[in-house]
Amino acid sequence: MNIGIINYGVGNLGSVYRALKNLDVEPILITSPEDVENCDSLILPGVGNFKECKTILDNKGWTTQIKEAALIKKKPILGICLGMQLLADYGYEGVLDNNSPTPGLGLISGEVVQMKSFGCKERVPHMGWNSIKITRKSNILDEIVDDTDFYFVHSYFFSVKNESNIHAITDYSMIFPAIVGKDNIWGTQFHPEKSSKAGFKILNNFIKLSKC
Repeated sequence: MNIGIINYGVGNLGSVYRALKNLDVEPILITSPEDVENCDSLILPGVGNFKECKTILDNKGWTTQIKEAALIKKKPILGICLGMQLLADYGYEGVLDNNSPTPGLGLISGEVVQMKSFGCKERVPHMGWNSIKITRKSNILDEIVDDTDFYFVHSYFFSVKNESNIHAITDYSMIFPAIVGKDNIWGTQFHPEKSSKAGFKILNNFIKLSKC
């Protein structure tokens, strides 16, 4: 089984790579969109700005390959942090007030919006450990229970259109999705690779889903 970590020049992929290695998986750092074809499943990391990252995906040919892999070939995909947000239809991060939002990958319906604009009264970015509440049982959450802590770093959140696509939530003076999922497509707002044993369990569950 080949799990490809999409390396599109954004963020530090080392922690994701090492986490998978610790789970006895030999991940592939893929640097070319054509290499998506050689992977059984995909991990889309992300650090930074929604608009900038999506522009890179578009300009370097990743967008078409990722959508084809997820929607047509039904390969499992896991978006992490900004990678989860890129699964959305649109994102408002990085655009001027009078500009239209940036189109996302459109794999799970919803939009990415600023936490403060939805009433968050805590310090933003939301950085550190916070617990989740499970809203929908799924294999990605196997052996994970309510109030398990994970590590978050973000200022925007994925406002998901369909509640059935939300599998866990977090309360940070406002409620936002912590885990989203639809068919073979998954996303975590937190960083599982930085979330100790619980995060490694999420990654291991994704590995198991990839073998199905």
